[in-house]
Amino acid sequence: MNNVSDRQEEIQSLKAQLAEREQRIQTLEELVKYFRQRKFGASSEKISPDQLGLFNEAESIELESSTEVAQQDTVKVSAHERQKKPRVSIPPHLPREVIDYDLDVSEKVCPHDQTPLTHIGTEEHEQLKVIPAQVSVVRHRRHKYCCPCCNQFQVAQKPKQPIEKSIASPELLAYIATQKYCDALPLYRQVEIFKRAGIALDRTNLANWMMRCGELVQPLINLMQEHILSQPVVHMDETTIQVLKEPDKTPQSKSYMWLLASFTENPMIVFHYDPTRQREVPKRLLDQHVSTLMVDGYDGYQQACDAYDITRLGCWAHARRKFVDAQKIQPKNKTGKADQAIAFIQTLYRIEKKCKDMSADERHHIRQTETKPVIDKIEKWLQKSLPHVPPKSKLGEALHYLHNQWSRLIRYLEDGYYPIDNNLAENAIRPFAIGRKNWLFANSQAGAKTSANLYSLAETAKANGLNPYDYFREVFTRLPNAENVQDIEELLPTSTTLTVGSMQ
Repeated sequence: MNNVSDRQEEIQSLKAQLAEREQRIQTLEELVKYFRQRKFGASSEKISPDQLGLFNEAESIELESSTEVAQQDTVKVSAHERQKKPRVSIPPHLPREVIDYDLDVSEKVCPHDQTPLTHIGTEEHEQLKVIPAQVSVVRHRRHKYCCPCCNQFQVAQKPKQPIEKSIASPELLAYIATQKYCDALPLYRQVEIFKRAGIALDRTNLANWMMRCGELVQPLINLMQEHILSQPVVHMDETTIQVLKEPDKTPQSKSYMWLLASFTENPMIVFHYDPTRQREVPKRLLDQHVSTLMVDGYDGYQQACDAYDITRLGCWAHARRKFVDAQKIQPKNKTGKADQAIAFIQTLYRIEKKCKDMSADERHHIRQTETKPVIDKIEKWLQKSLPHVPPKSKLGEALHYLHNQWSRLIRYLEDGYYPIDNNLAENAIRPFAIGRKNWLFANSQAGAKTSANLYSLAETAKANGLNPYDYFREVFTRLPNAENVQDIEELLPTSTTLTVGSMQ
């Protein structure tokens, strides 16, 4: 009997080991498929309407415990109507150059009966004409006077310059800053552009000018951060940056660019460079004035939330993204729980779109009456699905992320002012990520701090509809001559007294 019992235990042990290995093989195959899709597949998270058509509304999906859902026999796809693209219009404020084409005097008579022709109008056709950047020189001439009796001298004053005794005017500095921090054009490429205009500039000089400008605008950055921290909801995000010369770090190591933002009627966006991603960074950037924080699932934000009693909101876009990753590695023509989750989340976003332009109180009412029932169904579906999915699979990771972040994700129901996701912050940090692909790294910590300050002004100016070049030019001209806090406040991108051209 003992031998039989031992044999059965051995068989059960081997079955358990085999099941564990099969699950591990399945997980590794899934990872291979996921990374292959990441490298060679489409990166868009947009879902095909054909695939979403396999489901009815999320409210009508049965709460099944099975992993897969039966595919429907037929799929109805709404008819596609191609919209006619509008013609490109030329802005009316641009200066016009008129070129007249007239008949020769000999042609102004009828060829049949020689009767003089009568002028009846014109045919007009407009074209856009672009003239490459034109470079000129500003000569500052200060008149000097002397008393013939006592030989005392007086010299006319001139406004302070952003960089004294430099050949760089506010216009040139604004041009370089716009090219780099808005158009992602590295300084070495700008040097080549200046060469074509007949101007020999050194990249080191351009880098030094930008660092001086980064230091110049620090008072503006301080005011912008104070404004952000006083808003009802603060958004945060972070992305990597490589800094070659950092104390006690190799050039290959990662540093971080942190983003603080508020997206009220007058948006404010501030970047901060830091060598680490440690939890002390959010604690240092935030303070007790912050009431609500919208971030992703990174645990490093929690210490600051606990220290300052901050309400933390979860991002539904991040939760959805993990299910999209799981969906991309599903077998073709097969639907499952990832599709169910995406359909549920799509329903939440449809409700948000409907109440986007409502007041906070109206939006809160809609969320309580329409969104909360969907949230309750998602919670029931989540609890039934978790035990049936391997936790290390992509679908398992998505389900566990949803489970672990649940209390933060549903908190947006409590207030109509709370956002559903952190997409606005991600969109604000994207220009920095695009620029990073071009200039690749920062040489020093001072360069990284400069980029943080100038990206802050550029992105805040764009968020408020200002032309970044005009705004930089205004700041570099007036800020060196500011005498008090009010003068600096008038240069904030949200200032009503700012006379800067808008984005067309």
